[in-house]
Amino acid sequence: MKKLYLILLFLIEISYAQTLYPRREMRAVWITTIGNIDWPSRRNLDTETQQKEYTELLEKFKKHNFNTILTQIRPSADALYESSFEPWSEVLQGKQGTPPNPYYDPTAWMIEQCHQKGFEFHAWVNPYRAISSVTFSSIHPDHITKKEPKWFFKYGDRVYFNPGIPEVRTYLVKVALEIVRKYDIDGLHFDDYFYPYKITGESINDDDTFDKFGKDFTNIEDWRRNNIDLFIQAISDSLRVIKPKVKFGISPVGGWRNKTQDLRGSDTRVGQPSYDHLYADTRKWLEKGWIDYLTPQIYWSTQSKYAPYEVLIEWWNENNFGRHIYGGHGAFKIGSPDEESTWQQSSEIFRQIMLNRKYKNIQGSMFFSAKSLIKNPLRILDTLQIKYYKYPALLPAMPWKDPIPPLPPDSLRATLVEGSVVLKWSHPKAATDGEKPVYYVVSRFDNELGMNLNDASKIIAIQKDNFILDKEVEANKRYVYVIKSMDKLHNESTQSAVVKIATVRKLTMASPIKEGTLEND
Repeated sequence: MKKLYLILLFLIEISYAQTLYPRREMRAVWITTIGNIDWPSRRNLDTETQQKEYTELLEKFKKHNFNTILTQIRPSADALYESSFEPWSEVLQGKQGTPPNPYYDPTAWMIEQCHQKGFEFHAWVNPYRAISSVTFSSIHPDHITKKEPKWFFKYGDRVYFNPGIPEVRTYLVKVALEIVRKYDIDGLHFDDYFYPYKITGESINDDDTFDKFGKDFTNIEDWRRNNIDLFIQAISDSLRVIKPKVKFGISPVGGWRNKTQDLRGSDTRVGQPSYDHLYADTRKWLEKGWIDYLTPQIYWSTQSKYAPYEVLIEWWNENNFGRHIYGGHGAFKIGSPDEESTWQQSSEIFRQIMLNRKYKNIQGSMFFSAKSLIKNPLRILDTLQIKYYKYPALLPAMPWKDPIPPLPPDSLRATLVEGSVVLKWSHPKAATDGEKPVYYVVSRFDNELGMNLNDASKIIAIQKDNFILDKEVEANKRYVYVIKSMDKLHNESTQSAVVKIATVRKLTMASPIKEGTLEND
C-alpha cells in the first residue's frame, strides 16, 4: 500500500511539473514598429543605436526564456526591409523612403540576430493598412497610394487597400511572397486589421466595387468575407509551393462570433467580432487548414463581464481543427489605472497563462507588446522568470507541415575534466526527408529511475553545437545525460543518445571516456 502511495505521489509531482514547466510551449512577444511603439525607440536613430536597442530587447527576452519574436516589418504599405514594391518605412529615419543610415537591411539583420540567440523570427505584416494617419504620416511620392489611388478607401484618419479589387489581392500576395522568398523567416504573421474596425458615423466606400465584382453574392457582407478568404487562401497555397516549412499565422480580435449571432459562437458579448465587423472568418481559416496557427487577441480579463478570458480560450480550444492556438495577452493593460481592477493584480496574467496550459489544444502565449513587458509592471517579468518561465521550452511541432523526425546524435561520449563533464557527439546523417538536425536538446538526470523527458527543469542546454561543458555538477555523484536531435519544425528524434558518468574524484585530471548508447523513447 505504501509503495502504491509513493507511485501515485510521484505521478502527481510529474503532472504538476509538466503543467508549471511544460517542455513545449510557444512564448512569443510582438515587437511593434508603427508609431515607434517598441522599436526603434524614436525616428532618426543611426544604425548602431537601432541595432543596440533591438539586441537589448532580444537579450532581455532570451533571459526570460521566450522563444519567438514577431517583428512588424511592414506597418503601412512601407517596409523595414529592401522592398521591390514599397518605400522604406518612416519609423526608421522619420521620412518614408529614406533608408537606414549607415545603410543596412533591418529585416535580414534582425533574422540573423534572432537565429543566433535561438529565437524563431516571424515577419509581422499588416496587409491592408496603407496609411496609418492621413493627418500625420509621411507619404513618399512612389507610395502605392500615389501610384494606384483607385485601389484604396479612406476610413476615419486611415487609408486601406480595398480587398474587393482583384488587382489589390494580386499585389498584396506579391508583397508577402517577396518577403518569404528573400528572407529566412520562420513564420509569416498577419494581425487583426482586415476590413477596418467600425467607427460610428463612418461607412466603407466600396459599393461601386461590390457592383463590379460582387455579382455572385446577394449581400455585401458575404462578398467582403469572401474577399478576405481568397487572399488568405492564396497566401496559404503559395507558401506550400514556395517554402512549405514557413509557418502562416494570424492574430485576429479574440472573438469570432457571439453565441447570440451564431450558435457555433462563444458565450460572450464581444463588441466587434471578427466575422461580423472585420469580415474575417477566422474559424473557417482553421477549419480549411489555410493557416498553421491562430492567436486570438483576448485582451479581456478573466473577470470580464462581456468576454471572460477563460470562456474565449476554451472556445478556441474546441474550435482549433487540429491547428495551433496561442493565447494573445494584453500586457499593455497590466497595472494600468484606466483598466478594470483585476488588471491591477499581477495574478491576472498568470491566471491566463495557466488557463492556456489547462487546455490541450492551446500551445502557448503571445504578449502585446515588448515595451509593455520590458517596463515590468507589477513585476510580472520577474515573476515569469522566477516561476512560470523558469526553464526554457521547446516550440510545439507541426506534424501536418513536417511529420518526419531527425536522426539521433551519433557517437555520444562523456568524460570528466577538472570536475566538469564534457559531452561530445557527431552530427547524424540526414533523415528520409533530407533534413539534418538544426539543434540539440541536452537534459541531465541524477539517476535512471523516474527519468521524465517531458520535465523541462532537466534541460540544461538547447544549442546548435555538438559539444557541451557542464560545470554545474557535484563531485561523487552519478549523472545520466540524454540528448535529442531537433529539426527546423521542432520534430525530435525518436531515439535519444544516452550516456552515464560518475563524477568520482581521481588522481588523474581526466576520467576514461564513457561511450553513449541509443535508446528508444
